Amino acid sequence: MYKLLGSLKSYLKWQDIQTDNAVFRLHNSFTTVLLLTCSLIITATQYVGQPISCIVNGVPPHVVNTFCWIHSTFTMPDAFRRQVGREVAHPGVANDFGDEDAKKYYTYYQWVCFVLFFQAMACYTPKFLWNKFEGGLMRMIVMGLNITICTREEKEAKRDALLDYLIKHVKRHKLYAIRYWACELLCCINIIVQMYLMNRFFDGEFLSYGTNIMKLSDVPQEQRVDPMVYVFPRVTKCTFHKYGASGSLQKHDSLCILPLNIVNEKTYVFIWFWFWILLVLLIGLMMFRACIIFMPKFRPRLLNARNRMIPMEICRSLSRKLDIGDWWLIYMLGRNLDPVIYKDVMSEFAKQVEPDRAK
Repeated sequence: MYKLLGSLKSYLKWQDIQTDNAVFRLHNSFTTVLLLTCSLIITATQYVGQPISCIVNGVPPHVVNTFCWIHSTFTMPDAFRRQVGREVAHPGVANDFGDEDAKKYYTYYQWVCFVLFFQAMACYTPKFLWNKFEGGLMRMIVMGLNITICTREEKEAKRDALLDYLIKHVKRHKLYAIRYWACELLCCINIIVQMYLMNRFFDGEFLSYGTNIMKLSDVPQEQRVDPMVYVFPRVTKCTFHKYGASGSLQKHDSLCILPLNIVNEKTYVFIWFWFWILLVLLIGLMMFRACIIFMPKFRPRLLNARNRMIPMEICRSLSRKLDIGDWWLIYMLGRNLDPVIYKDVMSEFAKQVEPDRAK
């Protein structure tokens, strides 16, 4: 397991220079690793066994297994409501399967590992785009001032260089902030689109998947019908046709066990809960960003909360003199600079920045 998943640890490594938000990283890094992990585990047959195993007479089992896996299996939706052991052999498996229109075919479980992989790539895309847009700007202007282990002369030289950059590049960072916020918005859009597509992928069962499972806890044990078997049935039917010795057409009815669906159903239970949590966090983040953009009086409090050593008067002065792009840059600087150095730089910057240049 460690060899299988060990290569994914690089996505979760700590960033010494942070250019994004914690929720942004949850979407881009953690969710990407989560989806890739699920995809790898599902494809690793040593953990889940063979994906399908069919019971049939008169035909080699491996032939039927391959055929049923490729051409899909089916259940009878009406049979899910019948009593197991008396009316039906398994949930959804009945012997009255002559009506083709009443059958529900399952093919999506063949594509689960690929879908999870492409979902992971979609979650990583905002991070990829932001890394290209950011281009290492924050690391360049921080110049190692996040670590205070340096000589006094070197620290003062770097501090003066940072201050000189901020003064000379006033009103030049609006696109920097817009690109980052656009990437955050892309994260929110990505989760909404993925949940919609997963709902289509699972024939409209995904959006209510978790709530149906939670409702199950209030139902008596003898009356329970596991909602997960509707999406990922564990036992299905499959029909195999072949020619007999005389050339007549023979029909073989097989009962297929899908052990892979045990892993699939647990995987998507976790994904359902995580995606809803992530969606709530991202919507909250979008509301927070809207407050920053459309409520300028909110910005001084955020700067002061970033570093309590900076007086509120300086925070108000900077928020008044700088446009939204420059304000966002110094706000992110507070996450990457040593607090004492950040206080000194902001105090001097507030004195030297020209108000008319920032307007």
